[in-house]
Amino acid sequence: MFKSIEKEAEAEIVEKKSRFIAQIFAVNSKEEAENVLSEVKKTYYDAKHNCYAYIVDNIEKCSDDGEPSGTAGSPMLDLLKNNGLNNVIVVVTRYFGGTLLGTGGLVRAYTESSKKALENAKIIEKEYGIRYLVEISYGNIKEIQYICKQLEINIIDSEYGENVILTLESNEEKKKELENSGIEIKNKKVLNDKIIINKV
Repeated sequence: MFKSIEKEAEAEIVEKKSRFIAQIFAVNSKEEAENVLSEVKKTYYDAKHNCYAYIVDNIEKCSDDGEPSGTAGSPMLDLLKNNGLNNVIVVVTRYFGGTLLGTGGLVRAYTESSKKALENAKIIEKEYGIRYLVEISYGNIKEIQYICKQLEINIIDSEYGENVILTLESNEEKKKELENSGIEIKNKKVLNDKIIINKV
């Protein structure tokens, strides 16, 4: 189980005519974090700096993107760590306003804008899990729906043919509990053994 954010959020501050646009995103992989960064750089191609910090699967990375060393990426990374977040990236775009802020001013501006974006985001709990198919008879549908609700197993999709095929998401432990529940499961197949599930 880990803390992350539900969806993207942003905030903007102005410090001595410099604009700091902070955006925070939920990501599921290092590649996704790098893609988010590329998109932000494309959107704000005319900005002087696009500084960032991310923590994905407990791997940390940050960049000052041309700002004095330690004034942007590190404070942003500290903010993510201090809030116990994982699988998030924060990117702060700076449009230079003509006045130098000094190292202390930069640290404050990057930290404050990131903090405001985080305040606009909803922090939620997530966990690693798996997605799988189970095949059951029509007679067992009400029972399996009830058990899935009790075990907090997400029913993603239902396909009705000769039998009912359900696409489910849960952690490995809850999958085993379902298999041991006594319901006759005709067939099962793992679709993805590494997904991230939002805890409601």
